[in-house]
Amino acid sequence: MTQTGMILVVSVSIIRADKVLIIKENKPSVRNKWNFPGGRIEPGEDILDAARREVKEETGYDVKLTGTTGIYNFISSETDQVILFHFIGEIAGGSLQLQDTEISDCKWVTASDLLIPNLYAIRGEAVMKQIVENLIVGTNHSLSMYNHKLVV
Repeated sequence: MTQTGMILVVSVSIIRADKVLIIKENKPSVRNKWNFPGGRIEPGEDILDAARREVKEETGYDVKLTGTTGIYNFISSETDQVILFHFIGEIAGGSLQLQDTEISDCKWVTASDLLIPNLYAIRGEAVMKQIVENLIVGTNHSLSMYNHKLVV
């Protein structure tokens, strides 16, 4: 398999009452797959700003990022190398407004439900499993590891 490119993405586990929000994607290549809210980092965009923006665009919620479970590196089904920055957050405002064209549904689930085989059609099952396992054991690194974007 030949790598075709590199993509930088963010995703966020929004936690509320011991449950996490998952979204059902409606894009042609991943239709009906469940995932955490997230997406690509735009050129020149701060990583933390990208995470907040993607959640707002996909769910309507404003989030306060409280930590990170880590950085995940994998090859996508389109043979791109993907670097995923995954964050933990809580709702700080806004209201649920799903993006009609890209998101068809959402639900609050326990993190452990995401490890039950075939309960949900998960996008990127291997990386989702790593993230969920980190959530379950309480991995929550400080956001201080992300220095704000500097202009040099």
